[in-house]
Amino acid sequence: MKEDNLPNFLLSVRLKYVKLGYHYLISNAMYLMLVPILCIASAHLSTLKLLDFVQLWQQLKFNLASVTLCLGLLIFLATLYFTSCPRKVFLVDFACYEPEPERICTREIFMERSAFAGSFTGENLAFQKKILERSGLGQKTYLPEAVIRVPPNPCMAEARKEAEAVMFGAIDELLEKTGVKAKDIGILVVNCSLFNPTPSLSAIVVNRYKLRGNILSYNLGGMGCSAGLISIDLAKQLLQVVLRGKWFRFLVKEGEGLLGSPGPSGRRASSRASLLATASSAGPSLR
Repeated sequence: MKEDNLPNFLLSVRLKYVKLGYHYLISNAMYLMLVPILCIASAHLSTLKLLDFVQLWQQLKFNLASVTLCLGLLIFLATLYFTSCPRKVFLVDFACYEPEPERICTREIFMERSAFAGSFTGENLAFQKKILERSGLGQKTYLPEAVIRVPPNPCMAEARKEAEAVMFGAIDELLEKTGVKAKDIGILVVNCSLFNPTPSLSAIVVNRYKLRGNILSYNLGGMGCSAGLISIDLAKQLLQVVLRGKWFRFLVKEGEGLLGSPGPSGRRASSRASLLATASSAGPSLR
């Protein structure tokens, strides 16, 4: 293989820092322009004496139109600057769903259920065991009832039951902690990578809590674990740009559906990429 076919990683790294520098320059252009102007003005003012200020005041008294125009321009520029600045986004509170103790599945139980399912070869089971030991999943990891059950029952109804239990449990706790009414929530973002039914999970939340009719609802799916950061960034951009000048409460719900992943549920998977252990995490946050 020729070396010309390989990507130039050094060039991509340099381009990355050029983009970061350009972003920093544009974001702080106002400050970079004001600093030299203030330095020049301070140096000039330091040479003036009290008599010079008195003479300047005498001249301004006879130029009311010029003074009014300058003050109006300063007020306009200050207003434009403060309205164009991105608004700060604050985390009000967050909550995480914790299932019942009966849903705890140790690594030994997981391997026992996977072997009992009869869908995996000995090589696949050995690979799953290795991944479990290195993935960081502890002995108190929770799994859905349909996965732990013997025999397992992976179906659409059980997947919806799992999603509703996680969503409603976490959201109920969050609303109780914050004291926020459901009608006060103006934007909803729901993220679930593996389970994407119709109607969407965001529609289920809207109907469950009778959210306002003009709520901005977003349902993210199929993006993997990175969708958690994408949903938070979406919330930030909406609050800073789309809803400028308004106060909104924003509910972000993140989670994974485990019934769609291979494991004790009995879903067949032969490739190692499909056998990687999936950790479930769900935690809505209110902004």
